[in-house]
Formats: sequence, C-alpha cells, structure tokens
Amino acid sequence: MYKVDLPVDQTVEQAVERRRAAETARKSRVFNTRLRVMGLDLDALNQQVQEKKHQQDMEKQRDQSFDKLRKYQDEALLQQNMDEKEKREALHIDLTQYWATHQRVEDSRDADLKCGLKEAFKSTIPESQLGPASMQIFQGEGVGEKQMKREQMKRTERDLQVQMDDNERRHMAAKHREMLLSRELVHKDLRGVQQAALEEECKKAARLALDNYNNALAVERAEKLKEQHRNEERENLAEMWHTMTSDMMTECAEAAERHVGGGKAPQVLPDRWKGMSPEQLRTIHREREEQRLERQRQRDAEKLQEAAWDLQLLKLSREAEEEERRAADLRREQRIQMDQYNMQLTREQQAHQEYLNKKLYTNKPTKDYFYQFNTSSR
Repeated sequence: MYKVDLPVDQTVEQAVERRRAAETARKSRVFNTRLRVMGLDLDALNQQVQEKKHQQDMEKQRDQSFDKLRKYQDEALLQQNMDEKEKREALHIDLTQYWATHQRVEDSRDADLKCGLKEAFKSTIPESQLGPASMQIFQGEGVGEKQMKREQMKRTERDLQVQMDDNERRHMAAKHREMLLSRELVHKDLRGVQQAALEEECKKAARLALDNYNNALAVERAEKLKEQHRNEERENLAEMWHTMTSDMMTECAEAAERHVGGGKAPQVLPDRWKGMSPEQLRTIHREREEQRLERQRQRDAEKLQEAAWDLQLLKLSREAEEEERRAADLRREQRIQMDQYNMQLTREQQAHQEYLNKKLYTNKPTKDYFYQFNTSSR
C-alpha cells in the first residue's frame, strides 16, 4: 500500500471536527427549545397539583381541629352541668344532714308539746314540790290544741308541697334548658356536618374539573409528542436516506478525487471515499498470499518438529522400558540366588541340629560330671 500526502487543511482531525459540527447542528435542529417549551409545563402542573393537595390537607386538618374543639366544648359543657348537679345534690344532702343533726324536733324547747312526748319529758319530782317556774302547761292553754296541731300539719304539708312543686319546676326548667342546649348542640353539629358535606362536594367537583382539565392537557401533550416523534422520524429517515445515497456510502471515487495540478496525480479525500484502487487491491492480495504461504511453511516446520519430538520421546520410552525390564530380570535372579542360599543354610542348620541331638542322646554324662561342670562354671 502506498501513502497519499494530504494537505494540512484536509487531515483526519479536521474531518472529525467537521463531523462533530454537523452532529451538533443536527441536535440543535432536532431538540429545538422553542418547540419543546410550546407544549405543557409539567413542572408547573405538578406544582399546582402539590399545592392543591397541600391546601386540601390543611383544610382537612382544620376541619378535624374544629371537630375536636366542638367535641371538647360539648364534653366541657356536659361536665359543667354534671358538676353543678352534683354540687346541688351534695348541698341538699348536707342541708338535710344538718337538719337531722342540729335542728331535731326532739331537741327543741317545746318538743313535748309538738311531738307528744309528755310522758318522755315528765319529771319524776312530785308536783307538790315544784314551784311556779316549773310549770309548762297553764290552765286554759290546752283548749283547741288538737285543732291547732291539725292546722299546723296542714300548713306544713302545704309548705312542703309548695317547696316540692318549686323544686320540681326548677328541675323541669333545668331539664328544659339542658334539652334546649343539647338540641342547639345537635343543630350545630348537623349544620357542621351539612357544611362539611357541601365543602366535600365542592372539593370533589373542583377535583373532578381539575382532573378533566389535566386529562385534556395530557391528551393534547400526547398528541403533540406523537406529532413531534413523527416529525423526528421523518427527519431521521430523510437524513438516513441522504446519508445512504451520498457519495461517501456509495463509494464514488470520482467525488473523492481532488486535482492539485502541476502534473501530479489526483488526491483521494478519505472522508468522502474509503475505497481502494486496483493497484492497492492487487498489493493487498499479493501480501495476503505471501502471508498465507509463510504461515503454511511455519505450520509444516512445526509439524516436522513435533514429529521429531514424538520420535525422540518414543525412543526414550522404549529405552526406559528396556532398562526397567533388565532391572526386573536382575532382581528376579538375585531373589532366586538368595532363595537358594537360604535353602542351603536351612539344610546345613538342620543337619547340624540333627548332629547335636544325636550326640546328646548317645553320650549322656553322669551326675558327678554335671556337678563338676556346674562347680567349674561357677
């Protein structure tokens, strides 16, 4: 392959820079800010939704606070009424106990006249010994006493009845006030519930209208996005078609040639055409064929070397087997010789033992001989 001397302004770096500039221009055309801003502002819509939710939460918390305050006031009012009722009952009980303890009829000065306790307070002193200061009933004072007692009892009954009627009226008035107060509280609660229901209906209607508006905006934005995608696809297809049908992709050599003049060969611009001339193709084929032959020679040499190594390994293995076989024969012969020597030693030992046994039974020593032998050995 031959080298082509390119001018300074046609280097590969400048071609890359031109490609980058073209890509930047394409991105600025495709991702146009004005077209993007003309659609829906999702951030603003999301912010509005968040603010609406926050407002609804605040209103819900306020309603809950009002409900708690109303319940607390109702409970406080009921507790106050119960406390007042308990105080009145306790005061009545204390007054009754005070009457029964400190204002008994029996302890009065005229208890004998009112309660008929003449016999109980009758003095044991004889009447002849009592003076004028000891007299309680004088002559002529007991006329019409029973009628006076009946009138007094009737008057007392009337007073008690008037007191009971007065107490009953006060009790009924208190009950009526409590009923009116509870009815007013119930009306207030009903008005609060109705107002809360109306507010909830208004909120639901507002939420429904807002949801419909958001859905309409979302549909409109989806349509605009689809239209934008279709425009982008058309532009991309047009650009791809232009790129595929350009001189660079069709490898038109005439479009890449640049005549420099001066009798020189035309230069080839690599950013427009990356093909090769017939001479370059022949050079590449020739070099590839040479490389193939060189590789074939290397493989043949490697095969010969591997065959020589295999032959050498086979020879060494055979010599090792032969050496091992000779060593085994030598060990077998040595074992045979050792066995024969051991058998000979065994026969000699047996013969010597038989000789010793025969001599021992034929030449038995006497008692004195054994005694002398033992004495000398000591």
